[in-house]
Amino acid sequence: MTEEDFDVPYHVAIIMDGNGRWAQARGLPRTAGHRAGVQTARHIVEVCGQLGVRVLTLYTFSTENWNRPHNEVDFLMRLCREYAEREVPELRRNGVRLNVIGRREGLPAGVRDALEEAMRETRHGDRLLLNLAINYGGRAEITDAARSLIGAVQRGEVNPGEIDEAVFGRFLYTAEMPDPDLVIRTGGEQRLSNFLLWQAADAFFWSTPVYWPDFKEEDLLEAIRAWRAYRKRVKAAGDESVPEGEDG
Repeated sequence: MTEEDFDVPYHVAIIMDGNGRWAQARGLPRTAGHRAGVQTARHIVEVCGQLGVRVLTLYTFSTENWNRPHNEVDFLMRLCREYAEREVPELRRNGVRLNVIGRREGLPAGVRDALEEAMRETRHGDRLLLNLAINYGGRAEITDAARSLIGAVQRGEVNPGEIDEAVFGRFLYTAEMPDPDLVIRTGGEQRLSNFLLWQAADAFFWSTPVYWPDFKEEDLLEAIRAWRAYRKRVKAAGDESVPEGEDG
């Protein structure tokens, strides 16, 4: 890193968009873009660990992605399994703890087993928590949380009169995790696409036209600088609710 005392967000979430367009622009199949995207993810995980980011959430496969062509979905599932099986030594070496958020029960058994094994193997990582949002949808998460909360009320574990945002948050996939400070979207779109709808309510959103396979360390640093500038502007206006970064 070239910057000293670099103020970083505690939790960064990324919508990794543009793999297919990156490949098409090069006359390659979409699957080539997805494979290139894995290399970018590996690099960004390493950079976040070096910077001091404590939680990184990557939008890996949405509930809507099942509507893509079968061969592409099959490839993406194989890629998830391959990542889980091959990356454990590197993740452990770098102190990264892998976690999966989303409806795991909807994943192919082989993929689910590989991910759960990788989670067990990296459970002692204390440098960076890496959330892979797989078979994930923000509305599905809120629906699942509501269903779980209703069950807890019926079992007498929760008093309905005490339900507030904090109580509801305990039933989300990200329970006990801090909400993201910064949400990055590559590929130029300006929407959340059903990603962390509850958690991103107060996050700073930053979009870049750079396709995910081309996203580099300097792009991440640019996003963090924009987040820092935003915090300074809002704090200067007297809003004390702006979340602090790692040094806060």
